[in-house]
Amino acid sequence: MKLHHLRSATFIIESGEHHILVDPMLGAAGSIPPFSVARFKAQRNPTVNLPDNASALLAKVNHCLITHSQTFGIKWLQHLDHLDSAGQQRLVEGNIAVTAPDKDSAYLGKLGLNVTQALAPWTPTPFLGGTITAVPCQHGHGWIHSVMANGYGFFIELPGEPSLYISGDTVLTQHVRRALTELKPDIAILAAGQAQMDVGKPLLMAGEELLEFVRLAPGTVVANHMEALNHCPVDRATFAAMTEQAGLSSRVRIPADGETLAF
Repeated sequence: MKLHHLRSATFIIESGEHHILVDPMLGAAGSIPPFSVARFKAQRNPTVNLPDNASALLAKVNHCLITHSQTFGIKWLQHLDHLDSAGQQRLVEGNIAVTAPDKDSAYLGKLGLNVTQALAPWTPTPFLGGTITAVPCQHGHGWIHSVMANGYGFFIELPGEPSLYISGDTVLTQHVRRALTELKPDIAILAAGQAQMDVGKPLLMAGEELLEFVRLAPGTVVANHMEALNHCPVDRATFAAMTEQAGLSSRVRIPADGETLAF
């Protein structure tokens, strides 16, 4: 298995003939409004462009996973850092098969996406010769998660490959703990940027939660969702220092944009 990290939460899983695009935010730098204008610098998103090798990698994509996309079915509440207009266009024009949460499938279908699988939580489902299991996310602490898109993470087992758990946008919950301790993924993808809006508590794991995720993970943790969005204050250097101080750095990989990790 190879993981091609593109930017933020967007990456490609390569397994044999399968090239699975995850959470496609594919637009140019500055194509999305700021997600914070007071708490953090009001910089338009993404704050960086896709890496130079993105076009060649995206040309091979034949499947897509979307962890979450919408709240209340309202277009202007769509989570553009996981499905932006450029990502939507690529999926529609390529008629790429999409696997998504059951509660998002009707909405995504209205956008013209080819949703071939709508997953229910904790239900192992056939997927590309293996299985995929949706793990519920809680997108934030406190009241704010009730207005966020509480999607799913995914636990994936493909033939002859290490098992993979994608946390999705979530804080540390009993569902996440269960995924790590019961499913025992060989690789766990951690959304580590500690995203936060101008109001409310963090939308992603923060501080000790991040370290506890790494401690609970039985295998390698790959950290993403950093250095591409203006409301994510934790950058790669900060997260690396956190894990180093906690004695956990040997279990963590932090890919640069455009970097490929082989397992």
